[in-house]
Amino acid sequence: MEENNIIDDYGSVKISEEVVAIIAGIAATDVPGVAGMSGGIAGGIAEILGRKNLSKGVKVEVGEKEAAIDLYIIVEYGARIPEVAWDIQDKVKNAVQEMTGLNVVEVNIHIQGVNFDKEIKKDPETK
Repeated sequence: MEENNIIDDYGSVKISEEVVAIIAGIAATDVPGVAGMSGGIAGGIAEILGRKNLSKGVKVEVGEKEAAIDLYIIVEYGARIPEVAWDIQDKVKNAVQEMTGLNVVEVNIHIQGVNFDKEIKKDPETK
């Protein structure tokens, strides 16, 4: 796991890639239209073991002062995917920059699936 070092007159501050990934994951799941993150095998195993993985579906590359983020998303059926993606990019970039001071150069969104409600709502006019 790599860490980002910020050195000033008082010492250094180290920010790990996992911290950036957790911030990005929480910011992305707060966007309306996002059903969840797509984590693959590693994320699925962690959840089976009862451990909540807040960085699930997030891949981060952190340089000295910059970060690039890839997010793997499942959207709600009916959501306008381009608008959801743009909203995610904006919120993730702002959250990571505000909390870490890193310059976010890329937020790439990968739509991995669509979530359908299990309950099919019946139209009240049809019987």
